[in-house]
Amino acid sequence: MSHRMRFGIFLAPFHKPGINPTLALEQDLELIQWLDRCGYDEAWLGEHHSAGSEISASPELMIAVSAERTKHIKLGTGVVSMSYHNPLWVAERIVQLDHLTRGRVMLGMGPGSLPSDGAMIGVSQKDTRRYLEEALGVVTQLLRSEEPVNFKNERWELHDARLHLRPYSNPLFDIVVPAVASPTGPKLAGMHGVGLLSIGATTAAGFDALALHWDVMEQQAKHYNTQVDRNKWRLVGLCHCAETMDQAYRDVEYGIEQWFEYFQAVAAFPQMAMPGNNVKEMISFINDSGFGAIGTPDMVNAQIDRLWKQSNGGFGAYLLLAHNWANFDATRKSYDLMARHVFPQWQGQLATQGAADRARAARPALAEVHAKAVEDATTRFAAEVAAR
Repeated sequence: MSHRMRFGIFLAPFHKPGINPTLALEQDLELIQWLDRCGYDEAWLGEHHSAGSEISASPELMIAVSAERTKHIKLGTGVVSMSYHNPLWVAERIVQLDHLTRGRVMLGMGPGSLPSDGAMIGVSQKDTRRYLEEALGVVTQLLRSEEPVNFKNERWELHDARLHLRPYSNPLFDIVVPAVASPTGPKLAGMHGVGLLSIGATTAAGFDALALHWDVMEQQAKHYNTQVDRNKWRLVGLCHCAETMDQAYRDVEYGIEQWFEYFQAVAAFPQMAMPGNNVKEMISFINDSGFGAIGTPDMVNAQIDRLWKQSNGGFGAYLLLAHNWANFDATRKSYDLMARHVFPQWQGQLATQGAADRARAARPALAEVHAKAVEDATTRFAAEVAAR
């Protein structure tokens, strides 16, 4: 397999309201360290300001701490809610992180998914997608050019704006925009020649739209004379692995009900609302609908294969939507199992199995040769002793 798929996580994060937030954030950082050891390629860190579960307000701060604790994994803003920030300062902060991480940073920009966030600062959901579109244009111009940027809308005003540091990465670090089901994300990705982060890839609407999203990107890229790359297309999905199906089911009894309840009744984010009134129904929905995989690594491989085929040409990375369905030990075990048994299928690393199969097939003949060689050596030695 010539294509090496990247693997990572999309860490909102999700935590049960009322638990120790200091410990929860610390375990998020420990998880990223674990992923770095296991060979994961990317971790995307979220921004939220309300609703009690997604308790990281600054992906940049999480990236700065994570960078000091890891060696290889790339760290992205997943995503900066652009309608809440001046785009000049967003660009300044990410460039500083690019230098501090020696090029391990990535920039994800979105409109802001929780209406309860924007409501506190007077930003309505009806405006957030327009703000993202306008901010994306400003940020990409600042990062790709040294020409001054002038811009004004009812929210921001820039006069001869420039970055006072140029990016460390050469070529520029990855920039992505999110997509659920609407064409907004693919439209912007194609317009600006940036990557796409398909957060809703496994929802019914998101799955059906996968191939359409890539078509939109290509059409926009052709219209605006930009370039799009499937390797920069990331799909996000839900999985939990254990060594057996029964163990996986027992693992998620820990926290899956709280996770479902958050999207059913708390977060005003209807695209992620899912049916299920108890653990059994929730597990059945995840597995039967194709929304995710709770079970063995083989089920995760099947889920990725399903998405690969639906994308009609492939994608560059599969990101696991991090959750707290299981306790921390079982969660780390799940990521370990996927690294051991899923990565090789998608990264061209099945050569060891091929070598074992070839050796197995050749063993009878080679063993016979080996036994004859030992027999001959024994005979020669006996003859040498007798000749003395």
